[in-house]
Amino acid sequence: MSSASDQMLIQISGAHYFLLRRLHSLTGIVFAGYLALHLLINATIVEGGAPGREVYQVQVNKIHDLPFLRLIEWALIFAPILYHAIHGIWITLSGQPNTLSYPFGRNWLYLMQRVSAVIVLLFVVFHVLALKYGAFGTGLAFEPQQAMRSIVRHMAANRFVAWVVYPLGILAACFHAANGIWAAGITWGLTTSAGAQRRWGIIAAAIFALLLAAGMTALIGALRAG
Repeated sequence: MSSASDQMLIQISGAHYFLLRRLHSLTGIVFAGYLALHLLINATIVEGGAPGREVYQVQVNKIHDLPFLRLIEWALIFAPILYHAIHGIWITLSGQPNTLSYPFGRNWLYLMQRVSAVIVLLFVVFHVLALKYGAFGTGLAFEPQQAMRSIVRHMAANRFVAWVVYPLGILAACFHAANGIWAAGITWGLTTSAGAQRRWGIIAAAIFALLLAAGMTALIGALRAG
C-alpha cells in the first residue's frame, strides 16, 4: 500500500496527524458497532409475529421511544460517521494503491477497503435519504409506526434496489467494518507482530461472517415478507 496520503496529511495537519488518524479509527469502530446493532435489529424481521406486534416492530418502537433521540443520533451516530466519511474521502483521493506492482494480500485488502468505502458512502447516502427523508418518493420512505409495512413497500418499489443495491451495500459495509477493525489493531498498537496480526485477522474474518449473516438474514426476511 502507498503512504502518499499519509505523507500529504502529515504535511497539512502537522502535530495533529496522529490524533486525526486515531480519530478516524475510533469513528470507524463506532460505525462498525452501529452497523452490527442495525443489522441485528433488522434481522428480527424473520421472526414475524402478529400484525402490529411483529418482533421487528417492537424493536423499532424501543428505539423511537428513547428520549432525546435526535440528539443521540447526531452525537453518537451521524457526527462520528460523517467525520469518518470525510477523512476517508481524503485518504481515498490522495492514496496511490500499488497493488499491481506489489500484489501482496494486504495491498489487495487496502485497495478493497478503499473501493468498499466508496460503495458504502453512496449506499448510506441513498439509504438515509430514501428511508429517513423520503427523498426518492414515499414508496421508499420508512414509517416507524408501520415498520414492517414500510419495509415490504420499500423492497417492492424497485427490484434493482432490492436485488442489487442492498446486497452490494450490505456486503461492502460488512467487509469495510471488519477490515477496519483489523486495521484498528495496528493503529492502536495492539497487534504489532505478524502472529498477532494473523490471529486478529481470523477474528476480523469471523466478525465479517457474522455481520454478513445478519445482514443477509434481514434482507431475505424483508424480501420474503413482501
